[in-house]
Amino acid sequence: FFAMADIEENARRKATGKKEIPLSPIAIEVVRRIDALFEIERSINGKSAEERLQVRQTLSRPLVEDLQVYMREQLAKLSRGHDLAKAFNYILKRWASFTLFLEDGRVCLSNNAAERGLRGIALGRKSWLFCGSDRGGRRAAAMYSLIVTAKMNGIDPQAWLTNVLARIAAHPAHRLDELLPWNWTPASALSARAAA
Repeated sequence: FFAMADIEENARRKATGKKEIPLSPIAIEVVRRIDALFEIERSINGKSAEERLQVRQTLSRPLVEDLQVYMREQLAKLSRGHDLAKAFNYILKRWASFTLFLEDGRVCLSNNAAERGLRGIALGRKSWLFCGSDRGGRRAAAMYSLIVTAKMNGIDPQAWLTNVLARIAAHPAHRLDELLPWNWTPASALSARAAA
């Protein structure tokens, strides 16, 4: 949709004397509707999951429902091989995943945060070709996963791993979930709570 609605790219192409990309009024309308959803997301950024969910139910859900109706109407008018038809089919087949943000305030509308978290891995791919063995590769993948998870939860990965590795042997196995990044409390904070 964005490639077929990129007005700015066409302006740049025109300014440099290059051939313009044919723009689609349908794609422009879809992008306009998606932009409206992102505008709502910007207004609730930083709020609690409950607050985000309430706003999404009130403001975003009707827009998403209208978007789905619009897409189905436009799809019925297009030939199967049309690029827009392919784009419509792609998103409509994944509608449950696209609309998950309407059911859970913790879910983001886009996957940009996840992609940013994986950027370092993608950039370092050639450096990690030689982990020594398949077993070493699996260990490296597990460590990268832990480090990125800690970062995504606003925790210093080195402090978290140091603390967890020091505590894990004596920690009860049935309470290991307390050591996960989103539940973790540094041992120093636990000691301060116990002293109080």
